[in-house]
This record gives sequence, C-alpha cells and structure tokens, in this order.
Amino acid sequence: MPESARRSVVRIIIVLLAVTVAPAAAQQWKPTKPVELVVGSAPGGSPDVMARLIQTIFQKTNLVPTSAVVNKPGAANTIGWAYLNQHAGDGHYIATFSPAVIGNKLMGTSQLDYTDFTPLNILAREYVVFAVKADSPVTSLKDLTARLKKDSQSVSFAFATARGNHNHIVLSMYLKSIGIDPKTAKAVVFPGGGPAQTAMLGGHIDVYVASPRSMVPLQKEGRARILAISAPQRQTGAKADLPTFRELGHDAVFFTWRGFMGPRGLKAPEIAYWDQVFAKVAQSEEWRKDAEQQMWVVDYTLSAETRKHLDREYEVLKTVLTDLGLTKPYTKE
Repeated sequence: MPESARRSVVRIIIVLLAVTVAPAAAQQWKPTKPVELVVGSAPGGSPDVMARLIQTIFQKTNLVPTSAVVNKPGAANTIGWAYLNQHAGDGHYIATFSPAVIGNKLMGTSQLDYTDFTPLNILAREYVVFAVKADSPVTSLKDLTARLKKDSQSVSFAFATARGNHNHIVLSMYLKSIGIDPKTAKAVVFPGGGPAQTAMLGGHIDVYVASPRSMVPLQKEGRARILAISAPQRQTGAKADLPTFRELGHDAVFFTWRGFMGPRGLKAPEIAYWDQVFAKVAQSEEWRKDAEQQMWVVDYTLSAETRKHLDREYEVLKTVLTDLGLTKPYTKE
C-alpha cells in the first residue's frame, strides 16, 4: 500500500476512535465559559488564519458554544505561550503552535518548550517552497545549486519572520545536502512575509523561502517561479506541478505543523473533550476546503500521537539548529 494511502487509512481510524471512544470521557468536562484561541503572532499570518478558520467552524457547528481569537504577538510566540500557561489546568484556553515551541528553547530565547504544555493535535501540515522572480537568471534548483557551489555568496535568500523557523530549517537542509555550511548562507530575515516577497519581486533578493499559499498564486500570474517544495512526494491540486527537493536529489523534507496545544496540567477529561471536538473538525468538509484553499495538507493527529511527533521533531530540530549555530542554553536576562 502506498505511503499516502496508508496514512489516509490511519487518519480515518484515528478520527473514528476519537469520535466513538472519547465522548464517554469527554462528558466529564465541557466549557462553562468562552474559550480563548490564543495566537502568539499578529493578525494575518498562518497561525492567525488557522485560528479564525477554526473559530468559524466552532460557531457554525456549535461544537464550541462561545470562543474568541486572542492575539498575543511578540518574541517568536513566547508572549502568547507564556499567557497560555498563566491558565494552567484550564481547558478554556488553547493556543496555536508550530516548530518554534521546540526551537525557541533550543535557541535560548525561551525557557518554555512543548514539554511545558499539553499538546492537543496537529490539524494540517504546511510545506516550504523556494521561489524566484519570474525573470530571474536562476531558472531551476539545478541552476541554483550550480551557482552556490561556484560561489556560496553569489545568491541571497530571504524568509520571515525569525531565524531557526521552518523556512530557515529547509534552507539549512538544502544547503547541507549540497555541501555548503548553512551558517555561511547569505540570508536576510524579514519581519513579515509581505516585505520579503516585495524584496524578491523587486530583484533585491534572489530566492524567497516561503509558504506555497503565498507563492503559487504569483507563479500562476507569471510573476514568480517556484523551484522546489519540501514535501516528501508530489502534491495534488494547485501544488501538483511543483517538483520536490527529494526528487531533485536533495534531502530537504520538512513541514511546519498547524494545530493546537493547551496549558500545562490539563487532565484527561479536558484532553478527551478537545480530542473529540477536533476529530469532528478534521473530518468536516468545511475544514478540508479551508485547508485546501490555504494549500495546507490535512493530517490530523490526536493528543497522544502529537506528543510522539514532537518528541521526534525535537531530535530533528536539535540537529538542524546546531548546524546553523543557533543552539544555546536559555539564560534569563
């Protein structure tokens, strides 16, 4: 059975188990006040978009009677996540999360990591693409590789919004695969995707490392060219014609996850409630349409499997961030 088909079967089984087994436990707890969906970044980014899509589904289906999106931007999500953990053991507070929940502590910018929270689920994965301006002299990933091997400083890269994030991780994986020290990359970090994209389209930056949803439309308009995507195999839909790094001979497979976690100390009844709720969200047609529009890949995991995924990702991120020279112990200022 192909890997994609096997994963689909596993997801179906997980959702069925959540829907049929969790209700008995979930009946022991349900929200008695408005639920806060905490986002550790400003409105408009992928985490905020996901939170608002989920809130809309909550409202339309009455899965969660009352909820609100609360933005707490700053310090690479740390402010939002610190706010989440001010409500230890309270299932009325959940937050979006990403690889930064591992990377921040590894890089010494936070004393919190995923072990300080209650991982609840992964709802979707988002891959990373390399893109160039349509008339760029860099016409393919093969061309990019040749240029970098000749002079590693001859190509500039841009990404948002912080060093060590998923965009930087894929860039590091690619550079390492062609024998270039990732620490030496000519990389510029922008405070947001908009300015980085503008810099690429204006010819000020050679390669933009970004999400498919920001670049596929530009490729269709003839304004940009996507060189590769960090998926393990070819995708479907709007991403079907994008070659993968792997098929082009480079070990650069990675995705940022889109999901939710709760504060530390959540008990089994609260976890069971959220397992049940998000299992229903994951199998809803509205969520699948929303995810497809955002060019995410639906990949639902329950709380227990999500924790195992984070354990595995910790080892991956530790290696990559060490290659980038970014790992260091947390020190309080």
